Amino acid sequence: MKTAIVWLRNDLRFQDQESFYKACNDFDRVVAYYTFEPKEFLNTQWGFQKSGAYRINFILETLAALKIELLQKNITLIVENKTASERIPYWVNTINASTVFYQKEWTSEEKFVTDSLIASLPKKVILDSHYDQFLFHPEDLPMTIDSIPEVFTVFRKQCEKFTQVRSCISSPKLLSKDSLLAKTYPLLSLKSLGFNSFETPVNTAFPFSGGTNSAIERLDDYFWKSKRLSFYKKTRNGMLGSNYSSKFSPWLANGSLSAKTIYWSIKKYEKEVHENESTYWLIFELIWRDYFKYISLKHGTKIFKLGGILSQKYTWKTNHEIYKKWIEGKTSEPFVNANMIELKKTGFMSNRGRQNVASYFTKNMLMDWRMGAAYFEQQLIDYDVHSNWGNWMYVAGVGNDPRDRKFNIQFQASRYDAKGTYQKKWLQNTLFK
Repeated sequence: MKTAIVWLRNDLRFQDQESFYKACNDFDRVVAYYTFEPKEFLNTQWGFQKSGAYRINFILETLAALKIELLQKNITLIVENKTASERIPYWVNTINASTVFYQKEWTSEEKFVTDSLIASLPKKVILDSHYDQFLFHPEDLPMTIDSIPEVFTVFRKQCEKFTQVRSCISSPKLLSKDSLLAKTYPLLSLKSLGFNSFETPVNTAFPFSGGTNSAIERLDDYFWKSKRLSFYKKTRNGMLGSNYSSKFSPWLANGSLSAKTIYWSIKKYEKEVHENESTYWLIFELIWRDYFKYISLKHGTKIFKLGGILSQKYTWKTNHEIYKKWIEGKTSEPFVNANMIELKKTGFMSNRGRQNVASYFTKNMLMDWRMGAAYFEQQLIDYDVHSNWGNWMYVAGVGNDPRDRKFNIQFQASRYDAKGTYQKKWLQNTLFK
């Protein structure tokens, strides 16, 4: 039986997924493989574990939903917590697979795993890799990767003028039941990955579960049932509740929902309901997401360096007492504290909150911005390596902000939380002034 492996990374979906499309159409048997790389659970140089329970739990939920969907397509899903460079060669040999399909990743840690895998596989095994996480495909850009503009507006305008968003990939053919492996493989649990189970607070701004079905339900509600998309630009800077913004980012981050799916749904909405500044603004945010991916593709490891892509030479502090106060929400700014407590208790924070706590950390506390980025990496359900490190560089003044702005935290609090409702919600067990 002609067999292929689909190595899943941050593309945890079946629909609009190039690996599955190619594999199912050209092979008799397709086996999906996902692994939690052991390095993801090691401690960072700042003294805490790289991956936190919130995001790992969301990925586990996503995998559970994907497993059910793949079974309906007669595809076996194998999930492990060992390095792909060792285990994929094992599975290639075990099930006699001739081809491995996967989505390209280019940041340093992901590239190391890819390179190690390539070196470990027999030469006869075919590797089929592709870019499958962009809105604007790299082959369709009106510029080379090396000439990606350093200012977002320039990038956006060129792409909007010269680049078309590709259609979503068609559903692949259905495989026969004989293609399923005889043995079923259990999913992992939080406990097996070293975490305690937890209850998500009832007042979280992200009360949704992982998986494509959950993402599509959210899209259906936000677009078609409530028509909140029509007011997105007006409400997106909110901080309370689940509906001030789309909340698509966690599904986008692990690839259980594609940017193209959102884009073409917006276009359908504009045609069938109406088109306004809000409908465009959600596309605008998807372009920002693309931009940070292209910045990391262009600059490589510089996005993780202290001087950022600008190689700026600022003096940064690494005081761990100050760091701890920021993490625990014990700074002199209640607005910052409330946001940090929300992040710690739920794994989520509004865009407005993220900008403020990052600005305060880098511009007021003068702390090494990489420490803040690393903490966000651990805590955020919607952690995306490109957007996270790109945004932190931007706020710290070592990235793509030509104005190098500093937020006035008290003004921001008075503007976006005028009655102090948000702060009271998260500071109810601390002194609120």
